[in-house]
Amino acid sequence: MPNSQILSAATQNCPKGTEMQTKTTILYCRLSVEDSADKESNSITNQRKLLTEYAERNGYTPYACIADDGRSGTNYDRPGWQELMAKVDADEVGTIILKSLDRMGRNYLESGVLRELFAEKGIRLIAVNDGIDTFDHEDDFVPFREIMAEYYARDTTRKIKSVVHAKGRDGKPLTSTIPYGFIKDPNDKDKWQVDSAAAAVVRRIFQMTIDGMGPYAIAKKLYDEKVERPSYYLTKRGLGSHQSNCNFDTPYTWSGETVGNIISKAEYAGHTVNFRTTKPSFKSKKFVKNDPSE
Repeated sequence: MPNSQILSAATQNCPKGTEMQTKTTILYCRLSVEDSADKESNSITNQRKLLTEYAERNGYTPYACIADDGRSGTNYDRPGWQELMAKVDADEVGTIILKSLDRMGRNYLESGVLRELFAEKGIRLIAVNDGIDTFDHEDDFVPFREIMAEYYARDTTRKIKSVVHAKGRDGKPLTSTIPYGFIKDPNDKDKWQVDSAAAAVVRRIFQMTIDGMGPYAIAKKLYDEKVERPSYYLTKRGLGSHQSNCNFDTPYTWSGETVGNIISKAEYAGHTVNFRTTKPSFKSKKFVKNDPSE
């Protein structure tokens, strides 16, 4: 069933003796790497099946299913959740049904604020496996469940970070964006191979630098010779980090900054460089630069 597809818009039932429902019920599903230990039962397919069966059995119609697949619960900046909140703001939602409370999120402070918002708007919140229904009674253990959900996310993040750091300290590259001039080894994801065509350009840039040319002079020479700039070269091959915003109308517009970035990369001297950045908190999406000594 496609996300957000409203399966029944005509039949208006009366769930559990309440007044006739005139707003949409949202069945919300979420799966992330935090759930890897129980991925089968937490899969989007199984969550959707559980929730649709519950909604139809108890008369929560019309309903729509919204899912966030591969999205962490440590923050609420998720496409599916933002879609749900847009419906809440538009006063279109009567009930939200989840498999369990941690599907909503693993940040207990924000979860508490959201529960208060839903209560204020008269939105019924149901967590099927937790036995929570905000229209039935006040569950004093809900805040503790949310604290434990956040602790679980924190602990899982710490374990994943420990594995990643061990891999990085072992000299294996951690970056998913490989520098221009290299390609991934098809037989070993932890190794890079030299991309001969791009490597020839990199060697020329270093040689011109040794010969006394500055970055802007080098950029102009490469432009005049119609050498493809790195972002264009990589995007054409389905590589690099500019695939969504590469301007194909300007394939040769080298800049002094691009040249400067190339000649400053230690990777071109054969080194592996990890841990350039870090996050101040497992909840944060902001990256902070580490000191080069790290």
